[in-house]
Amino acid sequence: MAGFKLPEMALRLCVVPLAVASLWEMATNRQADDTYGEVKFSNLSGFKYLVGINGIAAAYSVTSILLSSFKCFPQYDWVIFIMDQAVAYLLVTSASAAAELLQLARHGDREVSWGEVCSYFGPFCGKATLSLALHAAALACFVALALISGFRVFSKYPPPGVADSSDCSDDPKHAEEQGK
Repeated sequence: MAGFKLPEMALRLCVVPLAVASLWEMATNRQADDTYGEVKFSNLSGFKYLVGINGIAAAYSVTSILLSSFKCFPQYDWVIFIMDQAVAYLLVTSASAAAELLQLARHGDREVSWGEVCSYFGPFCGKATLSLALHAAALACFVALALISGFRVFSKYPPPGVADSSDCSDDPKHAEEQGK
């Protein structure tokens, strides 16, 4: 597992600036127009969710980097595996929420008479797209981290169907119980 230590730390380090940049781009995203009014990220719940999850991902990445030097408790690998999975799933859900909003902003929805708005709020849509792209890069890092932490946890166990030294089929007491 030592072979994955450097790539794992590099991925965790990469997530921090990606998530913070995505958070910053979206949190500072606003545009005012005399004709159509003002639009800002906080008006749209999917964008607020993206900002919150980026904050969680960055904070967790920093925490996991700091904790990696203190593997003092036996379930450390399991905790990191579960947390990597959870953050990866949160990043997926927030990316899909933001992508849906961008899709509607760019193309509208004619069935419900909702027109596209990016032609009026182009800079706002541009910043939201950049934020989503940075978010997707952080998500890619977390997918790789989830695979690495999963490999680290599950490589400690033999694959199903492979007998190990603790197999009790050679134990006469076990054979006797099986014969009953």
